[in-house]
Amino acid sequence: MSDRPLALVTGATAGIGAEYCRQLAAGGHDLIGVARDGVRLQAMAEELRARHGITFTPLVADLSADDGIAAVERAIAERPALSLLVNNAGFGTTGTLVSSDPAAQRRMLVLHVDAVHRLTRAALPGLLHRRAGGVITVASVASFLAAGGNVNYCATKTWQRVYMMGLAVELKGTGVRAQALCPGFTSTEFHDRMGFDQRGRTPAWMWMPAADVVRTSLDTLARGGPVVVIPGAVYKTLVFLARHLPLWLVERLSRTYRRDRG
Repeated sequence: MSDRPLALVTGATAGIGAEYCRQLAAGGHDLIGVARDGVRLQAMAEELRARHGITFTPLVADLSADDGIAAVERAIAERPALSLLVNNAGFGTTGTLVSSDPAAQRRMLVLHVDAVHRLTRAALPGLLHRRAGGVITVASVASFLAAGGNVNYCATKTWQRVYMMGLAVELKGTGVRAQALCPGFTSTEFHDRMGFDQRGRTPAWMWMPAADVVRTSLDTLARGGPVVVIPGAVYKTLVFLARHLPLWLVERLSRTYRRDRG
């Protein structure tokens, strides 16, 4: 049995999730990677095993479905030595609430809320028993906005952020940490999967590399930093404005955010 720490990362094959896998593997973690695409997951497992000599267990599961969530819950229960859970899996949609696909909206609610809650709840007993480790949930800077055209995305990301903030209060003094990572525009496949070219609509200076976002997250967790982590000065400023400007200006910012997201 390996004496390396073990991390489970959802949405492990692309973007921020893949970067978590790379940086955790480079830091000496064994991994359980969860994703829907088994081919890409296996390729990542082989790459990181070869490069870092770690153990990588691929787990193909759709976390927008109950059986997928249950499969990952079982995997967590079978590995009480799990030291880090990264709730990263997520997706966005475009269009108003009434015009967007209702099935996709339901999947988003399950993936962003139910899956995060159930996997976190599954991981906590082992973490608390060892009085060490942590849970990271990848929320979004959108959790500070209310953008038309992204109603459920903003709402579920707000839930994720507040959920981790409340959990951090409960975990105080236990040795277990909670973090809500709230990135802004990040160079990943996320926007491509939504069906439009976001990079043509948003200034280049607003984009952050996924490697920088994840490094900020892991460094902050390691030093016991704040629960809510907002990578980048641009987005720290945006969140400050969203929290302190008059409501009518915040609404205007939200409308601008909607246009930027398409």
